[in-house]
Amino acid sequence: MKRWQRRMLWGVGIAATMLVLSGGLLWWYISLWIQKADPAFDASVSTPAYKEAGPRVLFDQAHFNAHGLDDTYAPFGGLLRADGYRLTESRRALSRELLDTQDILVIVNPRGSDRSGRRGDAAFTPPEVEAVYRWVSAGGSLLLIADHSPFGSAARPLAERFGVEMDNVDTVDPVHHDPVSGKDGFLLFSHRNGLLGSHAITDGRHPGERIESVLTFNGQSLSVPPGATVLLRLSQTATDRRADGTVRSSQGRAQGLALQVSQGRAVVLGEAGMVTAQIMRTPSERPFTTGMTRSDADNKQFTLNVMHWLARILN
Repeated sequence: MKRWQRRMLWGVGIAATMLVLSGGLLWWYISLWIQKADPAFDASVSTPAYKEAGPRVLFDQAHFNAHGLDDTYAPFGGLLRADGYRLTESRRALSRELLDTQDILVIVNPRGSDRSGRRGDAAFTPPEVEAVYRWVSAGGSLLLIADHSPFGSAARPLAERFGVEMDNVDTVDPVHHDPVSGKDGFLLFSHRNGLLGSHAITDGRHPGERIESVLTFNGQSLSVPPGATVLLRLSQTATDRRADGTVRSSQGRAQGLALQVSQGRAVVLGEAGMVTAQIMRTPSERPFTTGMTRSDADNKQFTLNVMHWLARILN
């Protein structure tokens, strides 16, 4: 091998090594932002709603969903199982044949045709959207959760079928936010600040289940269709920030809705972290907890109450 060939191979080897190292460093940096399930979360329920043969819950995993029961939504799954629900993960397209074997469908942060979500295309085909809507109308129950960009565009066609408008925005409130972190995207909804709605979900079955406050963690806003009950009301100081930098008021919109759909029920949430328990890390901050693991809010009971309403324990 000639000298110039050896030098070229040596240069290529060095470049490849640097690429691998830089890629490793990049993924290490990105991993600092990854949300992880809180292993210390207490998923126990003092008085389970069901001792056996509880409602069948289908947890969608067929649409490049950002959360799964074996990772960031493990606390959600653990809580439901402790309350007596029977959970099944599904990687099948949504159809009446599939849904008719279930009682409650849970969809969390779906994405379109790729895992990045950058394309912004719809996660569900028109037949899937119609199958879900008709199943709910006939008596099924849906929990649909989609938070900040890019999940709004992926879930938009399904939400719109239920009259709810979603968008690719990040909703913030400089006034009504988490006092502990000070983050304007961590929103506080409480009876005290007037942003927690009145509904069976917020009342619970007895005073011990009454919700006083709920925290959300970087979500989007939702339109409020006629007949819907607002669970989490956005204030006049809340705004939606688009990726292009434009800002609009969120007043009159919500981050949580309950809908009666003919014979069925649906709850739509504009933020996914509120009904699970996570540890988040960022490059510049210490790890902090979000969702049901926060003892200064009632997210755990709120999650149970949402499921109880969908299961018709609450009227």
